[in-house]
Formats: sequence, C-alpha cells, structure tokens
Amino acid sequence: MLSPYRVLDLTNERGQLAGAMLAYLGAEVIAIEPPGGSPTRHRGPFAGDEPHPDHSVTHWAYNRGKQSVVLDVAGSPEQRAAFVELVAGTDVLIESGTPGELDAFGLGYDDLAAINPALVYASISPFGQTGPRSGWVATDLTVWASAGPLAVTGDDDRAPVRPSVPQAWAHAASEAAGAIIAALYERGSSGLGQHLDISAQQACAQATQSTILAASNNSTIPQRGAGRIKVGPLVLQLLWACSDGHVSITFLFGTALGPATTRLMDWIHEEGFCDEATRDKDWVGYGQLLMTGAEPLSEFDRVKDVVTAFCSQRTKAELIHGALERRLLIAPVLMVDDVMHAEQLESRNYWDDVDGVRFPGAFARLSETPLDSPGRPPRLGAHTSQILHAPARQRTSSPPVEPPPTSRPLEGLKVLDLMWVMAGPAVTRVLTDLGATVIRVESSHRIDTARTLLPFKDEENALETSVLFSNLNAGKRGIAVDPSSPEGRAVILDLVAWADVVTESFSPKAMRGWGLDYDQLRTVNPGVIMMSSCLFGQTGPLSGFAGYGTMAAAMSGFFGVTGWPDRAPCGPFGAYTDYISPRFAVATLLAALDHRRRTGVGQYIDFAQAEGALHALAPAIIEYSANGRIWPRVGNDDADFHPHGVFASSGDDRWIALACTNDEQRAALSAIAGSLDASAITSWTSTLSPDEATDLLQAHSIASYPVHNGEGLTADPQLVARGHFVTVPHPVMGAVTIEASRVRMSRTPSRVDTAGPMLGQHTFEVLTEVLGYDDERIADLLVAGVLE
Repeated sequence: MLSPYRVLDLTNERGQLAGAMLAYLGAEVIAIEPPGGSPTRHRGPFAGDEPHPDHSVTHWAYNRGKQSVVLDVAGSPEQRAAFVELVAGTDVLIESGTPGELDAFGLGYDDLAAINPALVYASISPFGQTGPRSGWVATDLTVWASAGPLAVTGDDDRAPVRPSVPQAWAHAASEAAGAIIAALYERGSSGLGQHLDISAQQACAQATQSTILAASNNSTIPQRGAGRIKVGPLVLQLLWACSDGHVSITFLFGTALGPATTRLMDWIHEEGFCDEATRDKDWVGYGQLLMTGAEPLSEFDRVKDVVTAFCSQRTKAELIHGALERRLLIAPVLMVDDVMHAEQLESRNYWDDVDGVRFPGAFARLSETPLDSPGRPPRLGAHTSQILHAPARQRTSSPPVEPPPTSRPLEGLKVLDLMWVMAGPAVTRVLTDLGATVIRVESSHRIDTARTLLPFKDEENALETSVLFSNLNAGKRGIAVDPSSPEGRAVILDLVAWADVVTESFSPKAMRGWGLDYDQLRTVNPGVIMMSSCLFGQTGPLSGFAGYGTMAAAMSGFFGVTGWPDRAPCGPFGAYTDYISPRFAVATLLAALDHRRRTGVGQYIDFAQAEGALHALAPAIIEYSANGRIWPRVGNDDADFHPHGVFASSGDDRWIALACTNDEQRAALSAIAGSLDASAITSWTSTLSPDEATDLLQAHSIASYPVHNGEGLTADPQLVARGHFVTVPHPVMGAVTIEASRVRMSRTPSRVDTAGPMLGQHTFEVLTEVLGYDDERIADLLVAGVLE
C-alpha cells in the first residue's frame, strides 16, 4: 500500500517499531545506523546467546523489512552530505534523539524542509519537543510512570510494577506510524510535508483507560490491586486462580456486562457452588446496589469467594469451553509458549517463520493489498554501498504552485462508525481529531459498554455521564438506529453510500445477520473501505468469542510478563489490548485510504486486536522461538539497567521511578543516596516528595519521574504545557475534561471541540442534512420504531 514512499529511519528503541510498521505496509525503509550499529543491536537477549550485533532479539523485533545503511550523520562533512542527498529524495524521516539534537548539526526539520519541502519529519521523544520537561532523560520505566499506567498496576502491598517486556516505546512508535501516514495522505493534496511531534508520555496515557481524567472530572480514582481494580471501598476482581493456572473473568455489572455475569452464576449454581438466592441476585443492577450500600460489601466478598471456589475446581480449558458454550466473559491466562501454540493463531496462519525463527505476523488482513512478510532482519550495513551509490531518487511528490488550504489532514473524509466499547472507538477518535466527519451509530437496545464505565462526571453513574465514553467519542456525531430491522438497515445502507470508510467491531455473525457485511456494502458503494475489528478476527475457532481487552490481554501473553516472579501474574492495568492495538488499526486504515487515493480501489480489512497487540510482545516471542526461553516476569528489574526500580517517597502510596543506564549515572546516584543498594535508595527517597527527588535526580541526568496517579497527572507540568487536557461542552455534564490529540502536527494541527455525543443526539440532523430525508420519511421511521 505504501510502496511509493521512501522512509529514512534514524531511530533507536524509541521509534524502530514505527519504521517496521511502515515497512510491513509496503514502504521502502532505510535504517540509518551509526558506526557499530544501533544501540538495540547490542542489547540482549541474543539468538544462540552469543552477543553479536546481527543476533539481538530486541533488534530483530522491530527492524525487519528495513535496509541497513551505516552512516555517521553527525560525523564528517562527507558523511553528512551523503545523508542530505538521501533526504532530498525521501518522503519520510523518523528520528528519536534528544529534542534539538539534530538541529545542532544543521539536520533539524527547518534545515531539511528547506532542501525537501515535501518531507514528513517525525520526532519521537519521551515527553515531546516542547514543554518544561522536554529535555528530561527517560527510560521505558520512567515514561510509564509519567503517563499513569504504572501507578495502577501491581499488588497494593508492593511498589507499582511495569510489564517486563517494555511497552512505552511501542505506544509512542505505533502512534507515530499512524501520524506519518496521515501526513502523507494530506500531502497528496497539498504537496507539502510537515513536522510531527510525538510524545511517548502522551501516547502511553491511553493505557490508563481514561482514568487520567478522573481527578479533573471529580470522579473516583482507581487504585492498584493485582488482578483487581480498586474503586474506593469497592474491589472488582478480574483475575482468578483455576486448577492449572489463572483465568480472567469480567465479573462486572450493568446493562452491558450484567447479563454475562448472570449466565456465569447460572452455571455456578448448576455445578452446586451457590444457592438460588445467590444465583438470582440482580446482576445488572448489582453495581448500583453496592455503591449505594443496599448490598453490603461483605456479601460481595462472599460472592467472590463462591466464584473462586468454582474456578479452583476447573481447568483453563474447561472454563474457556464453558465460556464459548454459554457466552461468558472468561479467558485463560496464557504464557508466551501457550500463545505460540494457540489454535486460533495457527488456524489463521498468523505466524511469520523466517530462517527457523518465528515472528509476529501481519497485523491486519486486507482483501486487495495483503501484507507480505518483511523477511529477515538486515545485517549491519548490508545495504550501505547499494543505497549510497544508487542514482539520486526523485521525490514522489512536489508542491503545487498554489497548495489548497487545509486545516486538518483528513478534512472531507466521511466515516460511518459502528464501533463500540474502547478499542474500536479509539481508532475513529483519531480520525475525528484529524478532521474526518465521523457518524457514530448506537442502539438503545444494546447500550454501549463504554457508557457504563468509569470515570463518571461528578461521581454520577448515568447514561450520559461516562467521561471515558466522551473521551473516546469526542468530536463524533451520534445517531441511534436499530440496524436489525429492514427500515433500520435501509438507513445504514444510505449512510454506507455516503461514506468513504465503514468501521465496525461486532462479532462476525452480527454484520452478516443484518445483511451489512462487506459484500453487501460494496454493492452500494464499490469504493468503500470497510474495517472489521474484533478480539481474534473474522475466522478461526475463536472468531465468535465476544469479549473485552482484559481477556485478549490474558490470552495474548501480557499477563504472564507483568508482575513479580514470586507471585501470580497480575497483568497490565485494565483492558490492555484496547490501548495498544488501535494504533495498528489506525495505521492500516490510513494506509488503505492513501492507496485508494492513488488507485481508486476500496477494500475490506479484517483486524484482530490480539494479532496487532502481539507485536508489542515481539521480543518475548522471538526469544522463545530462537532460544526456547520464556521471557521472565521480573517485577521492575531490567537486564541492562541498574539500579532500576520504583521506590517509596514521602506520603501515602507515593513513589518515584528511577533508572541508571551508565556508570556516570550510577556514580551520581551513589553520591546522592550513599549507596546503590535498594534499601539505601529507599531510605533517601522516602524522605522526599516524588517531585523533590525527581528534580534532584534529573539535575544529575538520571532518568526518573514521579509515579503519577490522580491529581498528579492532572497537574503534571509537561502534560499541562503540551495541552493534553481540554475542557469541552456537554449537554448533560456541562464542562467535561477530555484528552487532546496525542500528536502535534506543525502545519495541519489536530483538534477536538466537543465531547462524545449523547445517545441519538444528532439523529435528525444526520437524516436531514446528510441523507436529505424529508419529514414524511422520518415520520415513517418513527412509526416503525427504527429511530431510538
């Protein structure tokens, strides 16, 4: 899809996934490496355990499909001139150095844009290119601390804990990939490039499941609890021990989740683990009973004990079989070796086996432009001579004489959005920020689960008060139509004829049952691009498995690499795959749009959230395939950096994350704390606030950050300076604070002006202004009960 484009990738571990994604999508990606190679080539583990720059598992994970060119861009004038010549004929440059680092060598955006005005220049950094902390040093751990997900992960009697496979840079780099393709799409009209500023902190904030917004909206702030979510006095359990491991059960309530809990309790009663009174509790309204005190918390604890006893007598296989048979929200916790032999992935031929090593496969399936295997990782410098001695390349785009005015990259794009809950709406929220007109379809017969999830504005749990829903659906227009009736289907098909893109995240049988599958849609609109997003894809034995991101995270290996080695896995916070997988969906969808802009060809995209998310575990997958070892769950330890951990600060449940990456930093820390021993560091940090300790450590160039939660996130000087929080109007909530776009674009900035819509808020506006229905047609729809 992206075959016309050339990309220069100057990144280290902070951005290499971005180039890898672009390569998978068809771009020519040239990795510009310093003499000796990228730092990731020297970071273990190594295939066969022999340290070698061509055998690093970490480097292999995010560098396939690239060409390797050794060039010291900051070195001799000759080397720099060779680099500039490459830039003159390229489309995209990605860098992940210290903000301003390349400017010092005359290679910043302004310098290179003067040579190549069509250049899309993406800068990935820990905290962005601007703001009071833009120059702070950082590691995966400290970025994770700065953004919020660290604070709510782990056991409440220990320090917060990160996933043992680093995740911060995966969020930043995959966010960058989508932004780059959006800028290329816009360049197709304007002919002009621009500078993209990607902050890893802002990207990782997506992994808080909107709880970053709790404090500013006067809502309860979730607390840390392994396999649990603690909301005030209420402890919601998500992880359960079974006879041969653990399972994730979404044991929750409300109109969306309560029916599945009811079915689970029916099964538990059938097996003799509870009485009729327990079985027949109001599981839909149970959450409200607990919050109001009508049901004592002690009784809820007893019910959880019942579920615990039931699970302890069942294997993972028995529980997943029951989940499929009874439509329950249960998923087994799989380790990496289990994942790599999972029947679902094997049935979809997901894995990419290259030279005897297994890699994550294509992160999406496309009907017209299937993603090819990127092949083996490049050897250091393998393409240096070939690239540097090739004839000068002509750019694929040159600016028009009078470029058309554009306020946002996707202005004029029309999207029909049938996504729901979190992973799907996170995709279309990005399109909205980028200027697309997104019409969001809902039904009162099946309330979106996102409307029932924390945080709630001013603690009011009601249909129109979920800040999470408003955040994920900001800027969209909302209609309420029942697609299961013939009249409702006709309305949807009229909107399909209007749309450029249709997105949906129902189970595969739903769209077919309504006569709204891709074959039907393209009879109405031959050029339409349709994306179907669900946990495990449209085919395979688990294709009908309806569930949430907590379950996909459990079954994709993320639980197994998060927690302490002497305890059960705790899993990353919340519905983790709902935070990382949308980035892969956005990049794929935008690439398909760019391909259609050039060719006129629409297509169908089968996006399995678990398959996309698995790329964030690529090092662990390759380590098992190459060396037969399961990536260990090590708490906050790190194989290369030490000291490396989370240490108590003064105050209740207040912490600081710090990491030393070289001897100079270790010497500085030892002088400050008196020793590098963990107890000595804790003795020092516990006398200071997180901000006091961080300021002192950063003054000595030691990566550190307060472990933010609640008010700390809202008041974080860097997030505030970057405009991460915006307050927008809402008809019921009044002023509600949501998150801004996570990427800054220099020429076509994104923006958000309104909160997510109320149920059916824009139904009549859409029917009259978009579809041109007259009063008689609308009256007929009202009589038929189609409009809700």
